Amino acid sequence: MTANPLLRVQFRVPFDQIEPEHVEPAIAELLADARTDIQAIVDAPGPRTFDNTLGALEAATERLEFAMTVVGHLESVATTPELRAAHNAVQGPVAEFFAQIPLDAGLWRALQEFARTPEAAALTGARKRLLERTLDDFRRQGAELDPAGKARLAELSAELAQITTQFSEHVLDGTNAYELWLTDPADLAGLPQSAIDAARASAEAKGRPSAWRFTLQQPSFVPFLTYADSPKLREEIWRAANICADDGPHDNRELLRKILLLRREQAELLGFRDFADFVLKPRMAKDGASARAFVDRLSARTEAAFAAEARDLHAFRQRLEGPDAPEPAPWDLAYYAEKQRRALYDFDDEALRPYFPVESVLSGLFELVHDLYGVRVEPADDVETWHPDVRTYAVRDGDALLGVFYADLFPREQKRSGAWMNALVTGRPDGRGGLGPHLGLICGNLTPPIGDRPALLTHDEVETIFHEFGHLLHHLLTRVELRSLAGTNVAWDFVELPSQIMENWCWERAALDRFARHVDTGAPVPDDLVRRMLSARNFRAASAMMRQLSFATVDLELHRGALPATPAEILARAREVMARFTPVPLPADYAMVCRFGHLFSSPVAYAAGYYSYKWAEVLDADAFTRFQREGLFSRDVGLAFRRAILERGDSDDPAALFRAFMGRDPDPEALLRRAGLAAA
Repeated sequence: MTANPLLRVQFRVPFDQIEPEHVEPAIAELLADARTDIQAIVDAPGPRTFDNTLGALEAATERLEFAMTVVGHLESVATTPELRAAHNAVQGPVAEFFAQIPLDAGLWRALQEFARTPEAAALTGARKRLLERTLDDFRRQGAELDPAGKARLAELSAELAQITTQFSEHVLDGTNAYELWLTDPADLAGLPQSAIDAARASAEAKGRPSAWRFTLQQPSFVPFLTYADSPKLREEIWRAANICADDGPHDNRELLRKILLLRREQAELLGFRDFADFVLKPRMAKDGASARAFVDRLSARTEAAFAAEARDLHAFRQRLEGPDAPEPAPWDLAYYAEKQRRALYDFDDEALRPYFPVESVLSGLFELVHDLYGVRVEPADDVETWHPDVRTYAVRDGDALLGVFYADLFPREQKRSGAWMNALVTGRPDGRGGLGPHLGLICGNLTPPIGDRPALLTHDEVETIFHEFGHLLHHLLTRVELRSLAGTNVAWDFVELPSQIMENWCWERAALDRFARHVDTGAPVPDDLVRRMLSARNFRAASAMMRQLSFATVDLELHRGALPATPAEILARAREVMARFTPVPLPADYAMVCRFGHLFSSPVAYAAGYYSYKWAEVLDADAFTRFQREGLFSRDVGLAFRRAILERGDSDDPAALFRAFMGRDPDPEALLRRAGLAAA
């Protein structure tokens, strides 16, 4: 087994050597080793110390966590039937092992013994926080349950790991199963050339060079709904997206019910009223009622503007098509909204695409983080990857290597949808007061290059890169020596602050001039186009706000209170909730919740926590005002943000970290002001 590449933490991950047959034997051995290491903590002779208790617990699971992160990542970006089967086979045993850690009576006794020592009483900073968080987490996860309760909790964790993974697989398979093939050029009416070219390239890759292929992947689906003139075809692809994974071989309806039931039982077993209260206790919101109150306050502040936007859109359609034109259907909203935006602001998002070649965007992003945080990003050669499209970079602070990261930016059928960041390795203390380099990755499904042309991105996609890179900086710049408190291991309603704040620079002319350059001429975006883009920024801001609040509300609704008994009733409840945030009626078969991976795929960080996006938007909108006051590219403000937020991980309460940067608590009105929904 010494040749198995998954058996040790490696900074240079040998992605080119990892095969599906490595997974099960490696995880079996790593599980055995981790159990042995935990038992050694229980059996440790002599007095309890930080090193032989908490420090040893930190180290006991490191190799297992690394291997599972690598395997889970590969299953997300380069899945095969063999890899999926191997990943599924180990999910349950690993989940059961981690669920058993806080249930180990001997380990709980060891932690309590250490907590009573003079060394524990003298702890400060991150070490003190780790002890407090570990004791709280053990209690919250069942350390004080009786043996029967502990056994049932372990069963629940293993079953949830299996079912949420299956849910995710169904979404991926259901997404890939749908194809809209067009052969009549008339059906392409309204679509921008970039979407037509991408559809032709997609068809060619499938062996049909004379057709056009559209899919449910975002770079294909979104332009079609936004621009295609055919209401029949828009309806077809919209319905396909919103009944994906609710029937047939990819049916998630029963899995959804089981996940909700198991989570509820888990929470009640641990003494919580519901799953939301269980999840949110260690987060900034603290409980489900506070999260729901936050969401409801934002909804109430947005409702009037939302209703006005709906009336305006219907009136606009009537001006286009006559007074008898009906209200837009769900598949019409993006189409007429785009026409309305063009009419109001003479702005077409596609006009920006030639100014956002991916190389220029990345170059400008790296220049920005150098100015703000004093770090340098440069290509890293000779790093093994999982696909030829993957890029690799090093991040340096002077001569010091802070970390290396992978960037996998474009869609593939073997890759799940969406965009995300992941941490692979957290650098260890180097014995000289510093840390070894960190390793991370960012993934996306952005508009790919076509032929010899570089990838030309939309402004939304530019924001996506900046967003994920903010997460990456949170990991790569961490100075926390304890792995479980380092980087992005923070409260989930705080984790989006470092990512979302980066999006703000995508709306600043001075920042755009650094990376928005025409692919053919190198010219900056014309002043008039920037002016129109900025004027249109808050177009239908209330609708965008309510869309996110609909997701947050249905999340909290399903994870709090009485649960409907059948899958059909659960879908009906979800439709009823989301209909309150939609300007037009939803079809009776609307089942978006069946593909809501944020809530029901593993890991479950956003379950009962989708409100975190808006919570963190309040933080980022407020924090960015300091850059606006003191300088968009101010190294002093950037270093203050780096020292207070990016380097600190979970070494202190997130509210204290925010106060360290801003000198006060967050201003709850900041988000509404930025969105134009409150007075400046």
